[in-house]
Amino acid sequence: MSAVDRVIQSKLDHLGVPLRVQLPSGAKLGRNDAAVEIVFHDSAALGPLATGNLGALGSDIVSGKVSVQGGMRDLMHVVAALVPDEGQPQRPRPWQRAWWNLASIMRHSRDRDAAQIRFHYDVSDDFYRIWLDPLQVYSCAYFRDPNMDLAQAQVAKLDHICRKLDLRPGERFVDIGAGWGALLFHAAETYGVDATGITLSQNQFDHVTRQIQERGLGDRVRILLCDYRDLSPEQPFDKLASVGMFEHVGRANMATYCKRIHDLLRPGGMALNHGISVTGVDEAIVGGGMGDFIEKYIFPGGELIHVSQAIRQLSLAGLEMVDTENLRPHYARTLWCWSDRLESRLTEAEAVLRQTLSVDRAAEVLRAFRLYLAGCALAFEEGWTALYQILLTRPDDTGAASDLPGTGSSYPFRRDYIYEPR
Repeated sequence: MSAVDRVIQSKLDHLGVPLRVQLPSGAKLGRNDAAVEIVFHDSAALGPLATGNLGALGSDIVSGKVSVQGGMRDLMHVVAALVPDEGQPQRPRPWQRAWWNLASIMRHSRDRDAAQIRFHYDVSDDFYRIWLDPLQVYSCAYFRDPNMDLAQAQVAKLDHICRKLDLRPGERFVDIGAGWGALLFHAAETYGVDATGITLSQNQFDHVTRQIQERGLGDRVRILLCDYRDLSPEQPFDKLASVGMFEHVGRANMATYCKRIHDLLRPGGMALNHGISVTGVDEAIVGGGMGDFIEKYIFPGGELIHVSQAIRQLSLAGLEMVDTENLRPHYARTLWCWSDRLESRLTEAEAVLRQTLSVDRAAEVLRAFRLYLAGCALAFEEGWTALYQILLTRPDDTGAASDLPGTGSSYPFRRDYIYEPR
């Protein structure tokens, strides 16, 4: 047995969850009753397992140097046990912060942001349809009732956002990063607003454009293919939502993004920012290189900050935070729903990807998404990442409630309006 093999054997002995490993020689280590078996086809791929570099191990799985036998849920139990330092966030060093800031500047030009969005969202609409809900809502659902299925919970999330923003008929509403249009249509059809959405994805733009015509909403719903920095409306909006966009902005552009939200709102208007945050204070991150894996295969240019930093930047831009809600467990359940749906239709998913990609590339994309969905479910379940809805106002002297002097916005400073029957 080689030195690396002995390290792996020792790791398996102390892992705490059953795992079997097949070496390139065909020899097997670990328990025979394990629900998960990791098969190594290349001896060079043994190193990441021995050292706990889960990002590199994931890359080897995507490339085919390593294969996994067993379900994604069982695999994630193994991953949780393999995370260095028992999953405790690692506080970044000063040089790491300096590098993050420099890398963020280099990553986030307008052209790069557009290319990075297309890299992820323009893979194949048909692929996303396989595992998303019928409305193709690609963000955290809201399981208001424990018995809700994914489709019901996504509608509940759309309504939760609209209620928080207290949308009223005739108001001007903008959705920054509109996806496949579900929030736009829900806001327009259910709450009667005049809705504008923007996206950098050509596939999403084409889909929403078709839906606007099919639904007969051309007079009060529109979709624009543009960067948030280039949106210049004739007049400011009454209400604004940004759902799943925050993660793509980057540290270098965070101040610009927050100021843009402020400038797009009329005085007294409300905005809701729905985005992923790291849970480690001082932006500490979980080890194992999992972030590097997502950067390489899933979300190039994606950067997460702590919610305290998000609120600070939004406040510096002149916005007042009036309500913040953490939906972290809801996102864990959402991601497990997506993962389970994809796992149940793997053959179909690969066939769909082959319609636009080469055979090898389709297989790689599918393996990457399988690891990404289940890995993110684990991250939210373990509390390594969180999902916050931050409700904001652009303060103004008008619109104050008679019994609460100084409200300075359309926000009533009571939560009743979100939950009351309508």
